[in-house]
Amino acid sequence: MSAVNRPLSPHLQVYRWQLTSVLSILHRLTGVFLSLGAVALVWWLFAAASGDAAFAVVQCAIASWAGRLFLIGWSFALFYHLANGIRHLVWDAGVGFDLKTTYATGWTVVVAAAALTAFAWVWAIHGL
Repeated sequence: MSAVNRPLSPHLQVYRWQLTSVLSILHRLTGVFLSLGAVALVWWLFAAASGDAAFAVVQCAIASWAGRLFLIGWSFALFYHLANGIRHLVWDAGVGFDLKTTYATGWTVVVAAAALTAFAWVWAIHGL
């Protein structure tokens, strides 16, 4: 067989990262992370139903630095996925497809997710 000199398909190393592609990838990743958080929630509920000893183990895991980091990441994923889902609903209505609006709403989603995460954690720790 002779080698055919055809161009290769483009891949991620060829393209320059853009906000739209990063937000799309992040939306998928947060969806996966929310699924992991749902498993952790089931673990917590199962431990609560199993008795004091099992619940204490889960509470200890949640109180650790890794547990807190997981919960903060999970809450950011929740708020990001929610805000970006609303953005997609607006797109489903046929609004916001021009490049300027796409970038503005993309940054709005990121800022809203960060602000809602910070607000939720300040409220959870200190109350209002």
